[in-house]
Amino acid sequence: MVQPYKHEPLTDFTVDENRQAYLQALQTVKGYLGKDYDLVIGGEKIATEDKIVSYNPANKEEVIGRVSKANKDLAEKAMQAAVEAFKTWKKTKAEVRADVLFKAAAIIRRRKHEFSALMTKEAGKPWREADADTAEGIDFLEYYGRQMLAIKNGVPVQSRPNEFNRYDYIPLGVGIIISPWNFPFAIMAGTTVAAIVSGNTVLLKPASTTPIIAAKFVEVMEEAGLPKGVLNFVPGSGAEVGDYLVDHKDTRFISFTGSRDVGLRIFERSSKINEGQIWMKRLIAEMGGKDTIVVDSEADLELAAQSIVASAFGFSGQKCSACSRAVIVEDVYDTVLNRVIELTKPLTVGEPTEQGTFTGPVIDNNAFKKIMEYIEIGKQEGKLMAGGEGDNSKGYFIQPTVFADLAPNARIMKEEIFGPVVGITKAKNFDEAIEIANNTEYGLTGAVITSNRAHMEQAREDFHVGNLYFNRGCTGAIVGYQPFGGFNMSGTDSKAGGPDYLLLHMQAKTTSELY
Repeated sequence: MVQPYKHEPLTDFTVDENRQAYLQALQTVKGYLGKDYDLVIGGEKIATEDKIVSYNPANKEEVIGRVSKANKDLAEKAMQAAVEAFKTWKKTKAEVRADVLFKAAAIIRRRKHEFSALMTKEAGKPWREADADTAEGIDFLEYYGRQMLAIKNGVPVQSRPNEFNRYDYIPLGVGIIISPWNFPFAIMAGTTVAAIVSGNTVLLKPASTTPIIAAKFVEVMEEAGLPKGVLNFVPGSGAEVGDYLVDHKDTRFISFTGSRDVGLRIFERSSKINEGQIWMKRLIAEMGGKDTIVVDSEADLELAAQSIVASAFGFSGQKCSACSRAVIVEDVYDTVLNRVIELTKPLTVGEPTEQGTFTGPVIDNNAFKKIMEYIEIGKQEGKLMAGGEGDNSKGYFIQPTVFADLAPNARIMKEEIFGPVVGITKAKNFDEAIEIANNTEYGLTGAVITSNRAHMEQAREDFHVGNLYFNRGCTGAIVGYQPFGGFNMSGTDSKAGGPDYLLLHMQAKTTSELY
């Protein structure tokens, strides 16, 4: 019997033993900085002269590692390895596939702080954020393994006298996994293993800013007993390798997490039929958000301010679920705004390897420039109440920034910034607050801080987001507890970590036998 799923607990770093273990893990990671990592194609390790170099965003001179870079020829080789491996992997028992995930989870759990420390270095994640990322990755492995065991025999359908009917799920084929840098372990691992445990084979193309954590994960899957060719590791450029694989006639599905613009490009390309293609490709896409915390006049105002600050500035606002705008009813606007400013100003920005750091760097110079440009726009559109400064001399650091008195249609309120910037606007009443919250092309997460039950029910119906939270922040969905995915331009609402997610990687087959 399968043990019930349990959420991986977060580490309590106030306990000295845990603190020392994390410091030791940072030393372990330091010991292998700058190494080279090969492509993995059909179980074969392949080194190329052309490398993707991963740098530490908190110290841009420090090289985390170099991964070999795939080109079209190597992408084709990987595709053929995946096509071949699919012939046997699709027939491998669900229990065997799930056991690979459970073993991988056990290996990662033993090396939990090392994986987190690597993210602290490669993605600039402070301790708590990195620890939560690793825990979520373990959760995905455990949860999807159990989900596969739950659906392996299909679902019952009606039969009649002398006729027996079955409804089973079978895998799709070869999938392309294009994973993001902001959850470089959790989302990369979760999207990969969901496809694999469902019986598919995959080509993993991780984000070019965080490929080393993906390379380490591929090593773990190998150690856990995954057969050759089931997981092929092909870092490369989106324009060359990404487009080639999205267009490929043998690609059956694409699982993408990233920006709206890239997601829409994949959506368009994947809809076109290429020569020799005999199916419509399936797309699973999570593409970002412009997420709002609504505060009404019957809210716990301290909770409201704390929720806004934690959701806006955790991991420097580089989450698709981050609170990038708050809509506050006018009766309590000044009180909440003043408290948000008070909480924001003392936040520590700096080196993420230090335990006390709340906000580390943003991911790279492109992100730094874009966010600083938005801060300049914000200065024209509203009042700068905190932050507004950036320093990219050593790493890419931006102070947590609060803009107030913005118009609901200001650019700062409408466009995804993906940085430590929150815009705050005033609403006359709760109805108007919900209206403002919905005035975006996205629909990922949102939160309502209120003690008014009627307002909760109104928001439950009218606040158009895939994940809505009451009386808490709008980040931090837990696998199996709050299945995650959004509406509109936030993607296909695929609900990662939910009961339907594996089904997106499978197709249903009805068989009917006459007796």
